[in-house]
Amino acid sequence: MKKYFIFGVIVILVASLLSACAPTAANSFNPYPRQLNASGQGKVYIVPDLAYIYVGVHVQTASLSDSLNQSNTKAADIASQLKELGVADQDIQTSAFNVYPQQNYDPNGQPTEIQYVVENTVNVTLRDLSKLGQVLDAVVRSGANSINGISFDVADRTTIEAQARELAIKDAQSRAGEVAKVSGVELGKLISVSVYNSSSPVTVYEGKGGAAMSAASGQVPVAAGQLLITADASVAYEIK
Repeated sequence: MKKYFIFGVIVILVASLLSACAPTAANSFNPYPRQLNASGQGKVYIVPDLAYIYVGVHVQTASLSDSLNQSNTKAADIASQLKELGVADQDIQTSAFNVYPQQNYDPNGQPTEIQYVVENTVNVTLRDLSKLGQVLDAVVRSGANSINGISFDVADRTTIEAQARELAIKDAQSRAGEVAKVSGVELGKLISVSVYNSSSPVTVYEGKGGAAMSAASGQVPVAAGQLLITADASVAYEIK
């Protein structure tokens, strides 16, 4: 009886090993099907309709009160000029205000008097770019002694970004089709699509036919040029 039991166990073990070695539908299933990936980019050129101007007033005197008074007077004159040119109150915003002492030294390196510096920087949003040169001229004449930068933008980027995304997806799909054709394969169903918009528009310097602004006589000449809105996309297809 014991021999029959041992023989039965051996038969079961052999059958189990043979079953494990045999190919099955589950083992032949590939969870990672063959696929083809491609990426593309969409570009939309646009003429800006906004400008951000950082206007600064720097005053340095031997008296703290004199520095503050001069800075406040110049800042008020600048704000008055901006309002006369049609800039709304909400588009004039103080972005930095600094007050600090500065030690001066003679040619021998010995400390002399201490002066007090007041720096007042205002961020101006200009919605009429035809007045840009006039605005810059006016703020400089009103006491601004530093223009810390001018950047351009568009008020509503929603439509432009949607166009860039559509172009990026079409470009990625076209590239996928080209690669499949050259490779001699046929595309199957679309597995995934990813789209990434650029965080901010890029100023175009080489010129793409955009309108440039010409300042009137006596004004600061500034050209708005064009902005470039981009989007990147990637697609993945099954390969039949």
